[in-house]
Amino acid sequence: MIGDCSFCPCFGNRSCGQTEPDLDPVLLVSGMGGSVLHAKRKKSGFETRVWVRILLADLEFKRKVWSLYNPKTGYTESLDKDTEIVVPEDDYGLYAIDILDPSFILKLIHFTEVYHFHDMIEMLVKCGYKKGTTLFGYGYDFRQSNRIDKLMEGLKVKLETAYKASGNRKVTLITHSMGGLLVMCFMSLHKDVFSKFVNKWITIASPFQGAPGCINDSLLTGLQFVEGIASFFFVSRWTMHQLLVECPSIYEMLANPDFKWKKQPQIKVWRKQSNDGESSAKLETYGPVESISLFKEALRNNELDYNGNSIALPFNFAILDWAASTRQIINNAQLPDGVSYYNIYGTSYDTPFDVSYGSETSPIEDLSEICHTMPKYSFVDGDGTVPAESAKADGFPAVERVGVPAEHRELLRDKTVFELIKKWLGVDQKMSKHSKSSRVADAPPNHHACV
Repeated sequence: MIGDCSFCPCFGNRSCGQTEPDLDPVLLVSGMGGSVLHAKRKKSGFETRVWVRILLADLEFKRKVWSLYNPKTGYTESLDKDTEIVVPEDDYGLYAIDILDPSFILKLIHFTEVYHFHDMIEMLVKCGYKKGTTLFGYGYDFRQSNRIDKLMEGLKVKLETAYKASGNRKVTLITHSMGGLLVMCFMSLHKDVFSKFVNKWITIASPFQGAPGCINDSLLTGLQFVEGIASFFFVSRWTMHQLLVECPSIYEMLANPDFKWKKQPQIKVWRKQSNDGESSAKLETYGPVESISLFKEALRNNELDYNGNSIALPFNFAILDWAASTRQIINNAQLPDGVSYYNIYGTSYDTPFDVSYGSETSPIEDLSEICHTMPKYSFVDGDGTVPAESAKADGFPAVERVGVPAEHRELLRDKTVFELIKKWLGVDQKMSKHSKSSRVADAPPNHHACV
């Protein structure tokens, strides 16, 4: 009877009793800043969203997210001892990576700056993927190291959950940005587990060899996630800077000094020189190794005020040592036999590479001034954040490696990216077979399986 028929997401109505498309599970893994974070009161369990939020964003970030690195544990720990940072697990992990500020007003005005995996999730659902059976998300505390035990265990649990929920079918991982480094660490440290649960890995815009321009400047002056008028309602560049100095994940994305770059990334500083009462400007350059001494000098006076107490935040050499070990783990990663690997990287956008402070006419006198100076960049090809040279350099035998002209976050909603993902998942072919067996033959001539 017509009343008993259900709706097929890609082709319209379908007959009752019809089976769902035969799909392997997909696990979406976010990158830096790509997960909702809550501050959870240790006593009451009450949770407040602290990332991402627009209303009172800067204030709540300072109170709940500012942190210090603990070299004894390897974890970055919040200054607010009454709360802990947690990632909500709602909607099978998808809520935390979907719309990063899911408040009603932002949904109403469709503020796409905070729409993260949202479009991709919708696309996959339309193609027949079912949340909790064949579609899952993994958001995590991106302040932490990409190899820290809690994140590794969380990914293991999520892979096993997707594997079992789908009837012991191997998982396709789709990672964005720093999520690719997290998965690479997991693959290197837990190769047997990776082989057991993973069938395919699709990586999008991952900074495999670092993101020199963006990361160097993040450690020196901060990071602005949102540009334009919206930035006035968001976490400020300086507020973000005071967190990033204590984040192992940021240090782990510094330029790999052992990678054979076409041109070594540099930090350039116009320094004021005084000789016999005469002033002049001299251009100093720092490569990936020499930059460490610059970070040390520039951040030596860096501090924040928290509840009336001054807390020193110099360049953290304990984190640097930890990050160096992480780089070795990443360099040692090998793709297990039987796992198909695909790489999408962004192209056609000016991407920061070298970063410069001061100028010939307005030179820097003391290196600590850099932290209060706006940078100037020289650019290479990439997605505006990660150089294409770095995103391509995974060291794995890829089934396909494709450059797509799109910005870093826009790659998560790009139509070309969606078409590639559907092809690699085999969705078009499976949905086509599914439609024929279900006698759905009234689609328009050029109708695609999923949109």
